Amino acid sequence: MSCSTEPTNTSPTPSRTETTYFPPISGTTWETKSIASLDWKQNAVQPLLDYLELKHSKGFVILVNGRIVMENYFNGHTATTNWYWASAGKTLTATLTGIAEQERYLNINNKVSDYIGTGWTSLPISKENLITNKHLLTMTSGIEDIDNGDAVDPASLTYKADAGTRWAYHNVYVKLQDVIAKASNQTWNTYFNTRLRDKIGMDGTWFQSGNNSVYASTTRSMARFGLLMANKGKWDNTVVLSETYFNATTNTSQNINLGYGYLWWLNGKSSYHLPQSQIQFSGSIIPSAPNDMFMALGKNDQKIYIIPSKNMVVIRMGDAADNVNLALSDFDDVLWQKISALYQ
Repeated sequence: MSCSTEPTNTSPTPSRTETTYFPPISGTTWETKSIASLDWKQNAVQPLLDYLELKHSKGFVILVNGRIVMENYFNGHTATTNWYWASAGKTLTATLTGIAEQERYLNINNKVSDYIGTGWTSLPISKENLITNKHLLTMTSGIEDIDNGDAVDPASLTYKADAGTRWAYHNVYVKLQDVIAKASNQTWNTYFNTRLRDKIGMDGTWFQSGNNSVYASTTRSMARFGLLMANKGKWDNTVVLSETYFNATTNTSQNINLGYGYLWWLNGKSSYHLPQSQIQFSGSIIPSAPNDMFMALGKNDQKIYIIPSKNMVVIRMGDAADNVNLALSDFDDVLWQKISALYQ
């Protein structure tokens, strides 16, 4: 059974010049906007909710111009329940890397060993020193991605190819958290909380799951981060992330996987690679979704979808839609058929 929260506030009928709304940093107030005010199709709402519930969803939010249009919870989940982001949280690390660069703690083009020392891999030193922070951001470290699980200890980080010559999805990106901690002389948690979480009113915490550093928060906190990125790194009038870095992180970052930025997935490109595969697929990652959409995608279908042309953010938290653990599945395409039915 699905349920939605009561509107906190009601906004007027939107106009083309409507400004983006940002909820207060503290408290539960968040302006809402009705389906009718957008001229969306009310009869498309229930099929979407039915599908979300069928596919083991827990939290779902749509924002337009920062205001909540839909907010629904399923299967005992509530607005105050934390849930893990899985690999959707990679985008938090990408964002903090950009913040650390604008504060001049680091340069993404510098080698990783400049910050955490040599010997962080088992590569020959000449090969290890090819790996820059940017290679970690773009999944082009060249480190072997087969049969090592998610481990990032030096013994598990072995050579496959020179950095920059091969795209492969790998947990080694998490070393950026060590880079930031060393460069800023702060703990990762402290830097994250002061530079991002507290500035936009998120809740949530990091926890260790095996070799992974995983973030967990409420659905609304995930939506807050989505809103920040939909506004190109600004929270209201405060620059959290520079627009220059925002543009780099949400556009094609290398020439191997066109559908990948700095730990963000990019829709609407001419080709893409998927995790655990070296196959190049033609066309858009999610054909039924807008071409300008960029995405944070996590295991068991944790999703942040951001559509700049519609000033829209969509969040989905929950269990795996189809008992598939990969970040991307047919669920995304069908879900977007049902979301787009709201406004097409």
